[in-house]
Amino acid sequence: MTKKCRWFIISWVVAMLLAAAAPGFCGFVLENQVVKTKLANGLTVLLVRRTLSPTAALYIRYRVGAVDEEPGKSGAAHFLEHMMFKGTTSIGTKNYAEEEKLLARIEETGKALDRERRKGKKSDRQILKRLSDELIRLQNEQKKLFIPNEIDRIYTENGGLDMNAATGQDMTTYHINLPANKIELWARIESDRLLNPVFREFYTERDVVMEERRQRVESDPEGKLYEKFMSAAYRKHPYGRPILGWARELMNLTPDDIRKIHGKYNNPENIVIAVVGDIDIQKTLSIIEKYFGRIPARKEKTAPIAFEPKQTAERRIRVAFDANPSLIMGFHKPNAPAYADYVFDVLEAILTKGRTSRLYRALVIESQIAKSVTAVNGIPASRCPNLFTIAAQPRHPHSNQELEKAILREIEKIKNQPVTDEELAKAKKNIKMDYLRSLDSNDEIASTLSYYESLLGDYRYFANYLKEIEKVTADDIQKAAQQYLTQNNRTVATLN
Repeated sequence: MTKKCRWFIISWVVAMLLAAAAPGFCGFVLENQVVKTKLANGLTVLLVRRTLSPTAALYIRYRVGAVDEEPGKSGAAHFLEHMMFKGTTSIGTKNYAEEEKLLARIEETGKALDRERRKGKKSDRQILKRLSDELIRLQNEQKKLFIPNEIDRIYTENGGLDMNAATGQDMTTYHINLPANKIELWARIESDRLLNPVFREFYTERDVVMEERRQRVESDPEGKLYEKFMSAAYRKHPYGRPILGWARELMNLTPDDIRKIHGKYNNPENIVIAVVGDIDIQKTLSIIEKYFGRIPARKEKTAPIAFEPKQTAERRIRVAFDANPSLIMGFHKPNAPAYADYVFDVLEAILTKGRTSRLYRALVIESQIAKSVTAVNGIPASRCPNLFTIAAQPRHPHSNQELEKAILREIEKIKNQPVTDEELAKAKKNIKMDYLRSLDSNDEIASTLSYYESLLGDYRYFANYLKEIEKVTADDIQKAAQQYLTQNNRTVATLN
């Protein structure tokens, strides 16, 4: 479970408890204000009227992410996110009937070029050149028939702000902030690119995604370290695959692969829409039903996600890179809504939240062995059991080995002696205050509601979050550390 999402959650709850939010928000009672509706086709809609400004935050979350990719097709979910901005049969085209013919020829030529390239040293250079030249020629012809970035232009000209998308392990999200009177425009665009997408510039965009991977992983020491760490921590479960995909698989993705994962988008049971702002609830619901109710209902069994066997021995990996040394240490643990997940939220705050936290004080301030140290609960996602991680960088002339030993000493202290009442109270207070400060917009509320509805099937998960945090005791923390923060359950990756 991401920290950002949890900040959203508790901020909302604290605001309700204190009744001290922005004007027009006092006395807000979640159960009375969130209108949850399930359309006939199974799509879930969450609506909140909040009249602070004449705007609305609009979120669509698809419970389709990197974990839903087929083996050998890593990176397809993220690639699809890119392609969803390329327009539809009616948006971004000058003459779709003619463009469709060219797109078919482009795909045929691109697939032939890929097949020849996969032959490696046995490939025919003349065939490669002929196919490559033909692909470029067809792409240039097709450019005359479409208008690039048309979705972005339409939104911008209609007052859209913060349009973005994100692909994670668990889900994919598309969101934007618009004037409240533009909701029907949004519904028309989003339903159209869901039902009638056109995957223009496929081969050009594949090169873009490959370059993104080179910059964020292959040329980035921290990105490479994280990727190696995750693949070591998860050997069977798809959490071990990078969201950007493995290079060897990404470069061979085809339009068919993208269409296949897009088909999972088209299952209304996988879709959650949240709209928060100055809206008329019934009118907004009618608009959403008009456009998204057209998606056919689908009752299908989803493929089971590979189970990660219990780790029985420490795993270690070293990444050689000309960069400052650093390390990541992770321990397998339950995901939300298990009680242990709340416990590790509190432990995270005790270890590295603030200058007086355990690890920061001991490693950065007192011994000065570390330049930085950060604990994070819930890596990389929350649909399945995840990791409690500690990432750190040693301060010269200290080494990763020294830093790791120092971290493990502090963990042993947690396991052998209960944390103090003062530490526990401070950690809980920090959690609440961080969450309170983080939630101040329609966008964050829509994000929170849609996230938990998509992840757990019930946005109200956060309503009891503070109560669960308050229940956490020093004994709970000690027992969780003893059970999960063990050598056999540990994965360590170092960058040297």
